[in-house]
Amino acid sequence: MLSHAIGRSKTAVGAFWHACRHGQRQPGRETIAAVSSQPVTKPPIRRIAHLDMDAFFASVELLRYPQLKGLPVVIGGGRRSVDEAIRHVPEGGTLADIPIDAFPRLKDYAGRGVITTATYPARQFGVGSAMGLMKAAKLCPQAIILPVDFDEIRKYSRAFKEIIREVAPLMEDRGVDEVYIDFTDVPGGQRDGGRSLARLIQKAIFDATGLTCSIGVAPNKLIAKMASEFNKPNGISVVYEDDLQARIWPLPCRKVNGIGPKADEKLKRFGIETVGELAARERDWLIQNFGKSTGAWMHEVAWGRDDRPVVTESEPVSMSRETTFDRDLHAVRDRAELGAIFTHLCEKLAEDLQRKGYVGKTIGIKLRYDDFKIATRDQTIDRFTADGKTIRQIGGLCLKRVPLERPLRLLGVRVGALAKAGSAEALALAAGGTTSRASAEAASTTASLF
Repeated sequence: MLSHAIGRSKTAVGAFWHACRHGQRQPGRETIAAVSSQPVTKPPIRRIAHLDMDAFFASVELLRYPQLKGLPVVIGGGRRSVDEAIRHVPEGGTLADIPIDAFPRLKDYAGRGVITTATYPARQFGVGSAMGLMKAAKLCPQAIILPVDFDEIRKYSRAFKEIIREVAPLMEDRGVDEVYIDFTDVPGGQRDGGRSLARLIQKAIFDATGLTCSIGVAPNKLIAKMASEFNKPNGISVVYEDDLQARIWPLPCRKVNGIGPKADEKLKRFGIETVGELAARERDWLIQNFGKSTGAWMHEVAWGRDDRPVVTESEPVSMSRETTFDRDLHAVRDRAELGAIFTHLCEKLAEDLQRKGYVGKTIGIKLRYDDFKIATRDQTIDRFTADGKTIRQIGGLCLKRVPLERPLRLLGVRVGALAKAGSAEALALAAGGTTSRASAEAASTTASLF
């Protein structure tokens, strides 16, 4: 059904695009004028859009369970491939017929999981992404909790991005639920500051998937991302070149992508709470108090300056897998359990690499102890790999280099220094045929500390 809907959406988008290029109007539909009225010698104004799917993980679940619309729902705490709620489907019924009382409630959750996303009714209780589920249960115990179905998420993620590329090919993928789009030279991308094109994309995605999104359009990526939050859900916000003081400067500094909690706390100690107050500080003062790089960057973003291009293809630097345990595990007392978890993580990471066509030669581990302190170690081998056994062996050597006296909350594994499988770089090392001492030691290792 989704593929047929996408096909129909593409047809509609194609008709709109043709009308834009040729200045035609389609009866009964809003059209987008081509940018032919501007002088040929004058370059078009830069228009960058940030598109953010509304409560994406939760919205995908509401397509499956429409009876939950309007209710507080949180997604998190685990993942699934087969939905356990299917057991409650009435005979001859569908998923939409499952009684609401059959769904698990947040008040009954026990564990250390965090929220991936929450519906807007749940957010009204102060529940939000990255919050611990146990804490959220105190704020909204009646909320329904569902684990993540990554297969379904990836399907809809690919679908909405395919639709966008049909309209505006210059799209930068920023994750499963957000993208940047360059409207500048797209037919109709200048009309109403980009609002008309944003509306077309928004409608095409909804018609094909049933999902809503919010879009911000601005002169650059920095402001576009901020603007996409102005009118959620299902909103469009356009920020023009002369809107900086009126619409951006009153915002809290924390709204700037890149200013985290620690930097925000330090700014507040200096009496700087808004972007405008940050802009009022001299560049040299910011450099003196926040360092050369960060201080200069803060000055630029406070004045709305951002020249970063929309990058259509970017190679990942690393890939990783990690898990937070339901209870603290000890390297000695829980050795067998930790060993099985670590092996599973390495195997899944190897599958990720192979599926996406990458190999890597720096393998690392990440531990979080019961006191929340983090330890990481990595090791570079002399060849590229996407083999689960090799990742497990080298990861095991890394584990020997970290203290394991304290109980563990989290365990992760990472492969970095990536290259495309089959690339000249990867093949050159493979052809070398040498084996480092670390690799030889790993090959002879049948078990790590786990």
